[in-house]
Amino acid sequence: MDLELARRRAIAGDPRLAHNSILHRQPVGTLDDHLVRGLRVESLRELVEPFSPRAQDDDAVLDAADLAFGPPLLRPSSVRDFYAFEGHVRTMWERRGGEIPETWYRLPVFYFSNVSEIRGLDDPVWCPAASSELDYELEVAALIDTPAVDLRSDRADDVIGGFTIFNDWSARDLQREETVVRLGPAKGKDFASSFGPYLVTPDELADARLANGFDLAMTARVNGAETSRGRWSEVQFSFGEMLARASADARLRPGDLIGSGTVGGGSLLEIRESTIGRYLEPGDEVVLAIERLGRLRNPIVARPV
Repeated sequence: MDLELARRRAIAGDPRLAHNSILHRQPVGTLDDHLVRGLRVESLRELVEPFSPRAQDDDAVLDAADLAFGPPLLRPSSVRDFYAFEGHVRTMWERRGGEIPETWYRLPVFYFSNVSEIRGLDDPVWCPAASSELDYELEVAALIDTPAVDLRSDRADDVIGGFTIFNDWSARDLQREETVVRLGPAKGKDFASSFGPYLVTPDELADARLANGFDLAMTARVNGAETSRGRWSEVQFSFGEMLARASADARLRPGDLIGSGTVGGGSLLEIRESTIGRYLEPGDEVVLAIERLGRLRNPIVARPV
């Protein structure tokens, strides 16, 4: 839907909106701009819902086939990525010859990723110059759309404006060297993060809630063949618990993105021997899908010279 056309049409029907409604006072641009104005994602319902009954016959509703989708948020203020699926964590520790620390079961932990290398649907991704082991990671991300600090875990969901698919690309050889130093991911994660294609509001998922997540399938395909499958409901920590941890003594801001961490089996590091037998190469196509959140597709290309 063209929300700016919907806004102008609403004002034509009731000119008072241009003065009385903060949503209608300025043109609707990007979601980034919307959040900067202090508005929540939910407020857009006022523009969307009046057109739903006659959507197919309305020129404010566009054909998706005619559109190019970027990431839902162009300039996130931060990206915190958690480590919340036990299956993935166990595999990572077993490959190092260890067991999951008891602390992991008590404390949701995260690292800060890079906000300058954000990708969307169909945007190309390439392996860093110093790497030859490019991997995908199948995750879900939550968008924060209201300021918050010191949240309680049972109320933290209140600050989530929506959910989207997150591909936390990894350079495994760089990451392997860096983890020896025991100071979180750096260049192994620094080069690309893909989000999209849609931002889905929490009310659209409410009926699927199960355990600490939602009873929704998460899958990955490489060149059309399924390589990963898991469920969001397998997550150890709810987004409420993750946000309580993230907001402890720190302010969350509208535009912050919170990643769940990789679902069990959601990376080639875990399953490449039983699937494609290698890491990603130029010419590959990776498609991550989560029920109700859509399909996030990215081609792998040679690194630009």
